Amino acid sequence: MTATRGHRTLTARWVFPVAGPPLARGVVTVEGDRIAAVEPHGARTADEDLGNVAIVPGLVNAHTHLDLSGARGLIPPTDPDHFTDWLRGVIAYRRTRTPEQVQADIRAGLAECLRFGTTLIGDIASEGASWDAVAAAPTRAVVFWELIGLSEERFQAATEQAVFTAGLRWRVLTDSGAVPRETWRFAFSPHAPYSVNHSKALELARRGFTAVHLAESPGELELLATKTGPFVEFLEDLGVWNPEAITAKLTDFLVSHKNDTPQPLFVHCNYLPPDAPFKPHQTVVYCPRTHGAFLHPPHPFREFLKRGVRVCLGTDSLASNPDLDILAEARFVHARHPDVPGEPLLKMITLAGAEALGFAAEAGSLEVGKSADLVAVPLPDRDAADPHELLFADHPGDRRTMFRGEWRV
Repeated sequence: MTATRGHRTLTARWVFPVAGPPLARGVVTVEGDRIAAVEPHGARTADEDLGNVAIVPGLVNAHTHLDLSGARGLIPPTDPDHFTDWLRGVIAYRRTRTPEQVQADIRAGLAECLRFGTTLIGDIASEGASWDAVAAAPTRAVVFWELIGLSEERFQAATEQAVFTAGLRWRVLTDSGAVPRETWRFAFSPHAPYSVNHSKALELARRGFTAVHLAESPGELELLATKTGPFVEFLEDLGVWNPEAITAKLTDFLVSHKNDTPQPLFVHCNYLPPDAPFKPHQTVVYCPRTHGAFLHPPHPFREFLKRGVRVCLGTDSLASNPDLDILAEARFVHARHPDVPGEPLLKMITLAGAEALGFAAEAGSLEVGKSADLVAVPLPDRDAADPHELLFADHPGDRRTMFRGEWRV
């Protein structure tokens, strides 16, 4: 449920526009579903003082798997060298779920995302299963239809099914008028280099907006370099091992994209070299707590940021993470990497994610003309030289979220 829209001016202890520096006691004016002004203290009288909170843009979770939300605590992450054991657990879990259970899991995960202040989600879904639930929810979203298939025939069949089914769902949802077209999009996710036919996946990626899991484990690197290692046994046990499908090097997944290709997302990238040849329109999606749970070596995201590579954050799924709180991901990074300034860290869960998912014109920052998507985050009762320190301090309290000018209640 949501509260009624209208004209109102809000103030709080801190306002973080992201498009500019933090404003102490700043004011945000909302007109209908749009931001009408973001101004310093005293520019106008506020209708409502939200108190000791930070007003930040709606949060962006650029990578999750809502259909795995029933797996919380059931599939403990392994060490990096036994990643395929964890994958076996995920596959076994999926085989136990009925379609009705999957939909219940999606709704539960989605509700958790919204409760934590997420207003834009990038969800990778098996057979696009989250489409209906996400499209009807008070959030923006990109649903990436997960594609798997090492043989050319299987991958092509999966792609054709996705295009056909998505087209039907798009017409049903938009023709009814019940779901705003501007809040959700459809895209593809060729799952990973160990699970897709390389030539077909790269061909698809050159044509459209995609997300791919890349450089997630040492075994993946070994598979691409020598066609040996734990993934061979894993794929043989599944009855799908096809060495002829493994034709690309790791960096081929980066350089195959032309500059005018709709922006691709590369998820995890735990083992990419710091000098990986990224292009300006490409994005790394780093999932900090999942990365930590698998005991991977330090992630190269800091080197990527220094080079100007776009980096945003995701929660991954509840099969590897304790919750779907994207702000908790940023707080995890802040606690373990205090050298990372607060300004780019906040951007990683707001504007960078909106840019990566193609919604930067509407979301990701508090700017005049953008959608009125914002979150009031409780702050600790102390001072700090940098207000970002307050925002990224672990602190309890319910968040209050506005989406398209309406408070979620």
